Amino acid sequence: MTGTQDTRTSEASTTRTTRLVAVAITLLALAGVALAPAAAGAATAPTTATTISTAKNDKLGTILVSDGNTVYTVKSKSACTSACAKTWVAVVLPDGTTSPSAGNGVDASKLGTKKTADGALQITYGGKPLYWSTKDKSSGQVHAASDKYGTWSAVVTGAAKSGSGSGDTGTSSPSTGGAAF
Repeated sequence: MTGTQDTRTSEASTTRTTRLVAVAITLLALAGVALAPAAAGAATAPTTATTISTAKNDKLGTILVSDGNTVYTVKSKSACTSACAKTWVAVVLPDGTTSPSAGNGVDASKLGTKKTADGALQITYGGKPLYWSTKDKSSGQVHAASDKYGTWSAVVTGAAKSGSGSGDTGTSSPSTGGAAF
């Protein structure tokens, strides 16, 4: 009887081990599913756009946005590719769309496109390619910067009002986060 009891104990132990492994695998899979949306949400910038609009920014004035996200231009000697594109995402048209639309407050004559290396149509404003910043985590944020890829500026179409109420303050510079158009 001891041999049968040992076999049952061994089988029970194997069954428990198998169940524990199955539970561990299930928990790891569920953790992966739970973490996937958080990772996906880390980059809030859309992947394509059709309309460029304006929004008010307290410091800069009227800026260009797409889908509520600030758009930027860059003063650089080279194109933003590979590593640069991980932080500064090109604002491109969806497949099949050939021209951007001007939203409220946007000068449609300044909108255009340029072909990217992979054949997509990147939206331009005043002839300058537009980008989103992956550092912007919510609508209206502005993360203008100077980095190894160039000097990045929000596109300002109307300057902020001065504290004296005297009207426009003139043009904004990259040091204040905006490039005037």
